[in-house]
Amino acid sequence: MAKASTDRKNLTDRYLKSLKGGSKPYDVRDREIRGLRIRVMPSGERTFVLLARFQHDANPTRRALGTYPVLGLAEARAKAREWRELIGRGIDPAQEEERERAAELRKQRVTFAAIAEDFIAEKLPSESKGREVERDLRRVFIPIWAKRPAVDITPLEVRAVIKGVKAEGKTYQAHNLLGYVRRLYNWAIAQHCYGIENSPCDRLDPESIIGDRPARKRILNDAELRAAWQATDKLTYPYGPLLKLLMLTGARRSEVSEAAWSEFDLTKKLWSIPAERMKADGAHIVPLSDDAIAVLASLPRFNSGDYLFSTTFGRKPVNSHDKAKRKLDGEMAKSLGDFPDFVIHDIRRTVRTGLSAVTNISDLVRELVIGHTKPGLHKVYDQYAYLDEKRFALDAWAARLRSIIEPPPANVVELAHVRA
Repeated sequence: MAKASTDRKNLTDRYLKSLKGGSKPYDVRDREIRGLRIRVMPSGERTFVLLARFQHDANPTRRALGTYPVLGLAEARAKAREWRELIGRGIDPAQEEERERAAELRKQRVTFAAIAEDFIAEKLPSESKGREVERDLRRVFIPIWAKRPAVDITPLEVRAVIKGVKAEGKTYQAHNLLGYVRRLYNWAIAQHCYGIENSPCDRLDPESIIGDRPARKRILNDAELRAAWQATDKLTYPYGPLLKLLMLTGARRSEVSEAAWSEFDLTKKLWSIPAERMKADGAHIVPLSDDAIAVLASLPRFNSGDYLFSTTFGRKPVNSHDKAKRKLDGEMAKSLGDFPDFVIHDIRRTVRTGLSAVTNISDLVRELVIGHTKPGLHKVYDQYAYLDEKRFALDAWAARLRSIIEPPPANVVELAHVRA
């Protein structure tokens, strides 16, 4: 039997298992780690202890590390080394463990939904695509992980969601969603207040789990554009006129759907989109054609809010377009039969392509019409607004669109658009 507090052994699992209880407790010192001991009780229970002068203790005292074999020998030695390092830095190991336990509890209380709501409130309002990102977070991720601790979400879980979206044939959306949840976690880590140090998206490669993201090239041909315009009359407010304004201006979906009456000067026929709503972080002025003014004149005006396109009497803008797009597709199919799928953003590309078919418009003006910024030094030194040129372009496009929607009789030859 080992002698009390005097024996020093090269502890092994075989030796530890051989220790038996005696008439009183006794210690066996570890030869490898100074102060580490195995304390054997009369009952035979064996506990690792560290004998050291802890903070605020005048004399060396024993503190239990854990009971063997629940705490293995290697773990006990590692813990003893860690405790001795803390003691050397003037830190009480018990206080440090309590701090770590409290931090872990805080992590468990911070749910995915809580972080997502903070991200939505603090980060997204200043972004042009903020409402789109918010909509997808609320539609896809929050319903699945709302009450889960954010630190518990694994790469496999993120991958499963993204792969599920891809399996539905929504490759572009899968890329967007992975980007959104990656941004959310990177933002949370940067705040240093959620107890999150690693993102489950860190090693998820979009190309590996989704595939390439080829540039979209889809544009609507004249028959599809005509069918889309005619279908908008079946959608009614707010989506029918919203889509018409998209086709007339080439603006982004979010720019139109979140438009407020305060941005419009109907007398001057101008729409001023503030910088915070633009992707390029610069204000964008859209001269309005007579056709666009007619769409605006058809809209209801609410007393409760300023948004043009709203289902809450102007208090909030519309933020979901899926049902409207399905109805649009259905109405178009009645006149076209089967046709290639397209997304709402393809309308913007269609407008830009249509502008190229209008004569006497420079490429610079065509780009400025759809809100793209001037290139390079042109952006810095050329502060000219090109309002007249943009107005001519959008008026010419409206006339071209009108000729597509209501083509002239076969015996009438349409004259090319020329600038007066």
